[in-house]
Amino acid sequence: MRRLLKFLHTMGAIGLMGAMASLLVLLSLVPPPGELAGYALIRGAMGAIATCVFLPALALTLLAGLLAIAFNRAFHNAGWALLKLATGILVFEGGFVGVQGPMQEEANRSAAALAGQVDPATLAQSLGPERGTLWVLLAVATLNVVLGVWRPRLIRRRATPAAGGASPRRDP
Repeated sequence: MRRLLKFLHTMGAIGLMGAMASLLVLLSLVPPPGELAGYALIRGAMGAIATCVFLPALALTLLAGLLAIAFNRAFHNAGWALLKLATGILVFEGGFVGVQGPMQEEANRSAAALAGQVDPATLAQSLGPERGTLWVLLAVATLNVVLGVWRPRLIRRRATPAAGGASPRRDP
């Protein structure tokens, strides 16, 4: 079970970070809203990546990580695991609020503008915040990978008394 959860967590992280990287590339290639057909096409592709790759990978990463913490007692007191849990929840919330929602909304708005239902002048207002959110989430996801690989000791355990009641510490 432990290896399966580790595999699923790793595959989810690969998909999540790959989706973020591809969204950043597409953000750099998006034409101005004046070129409505091209803008709508790129924004539609970004909405599809956010919904079909980013969101499932995010869910897989978080669920596999939570289950790994629950099933492995060594992770219960590990500071690095608790920090990964906290930052993972931040990535999950940031992914919904700052990536998936705005990208899906802009894809729908650009399709509506292409159909003549929305004024094209109202498009492209979220490009800067989306780019910033993706960079922050990518940095936090990279931190999570670093924590998972190096597993730094963030919480020190108390020294237990040695046999016979003597302290393990020797004073000069």
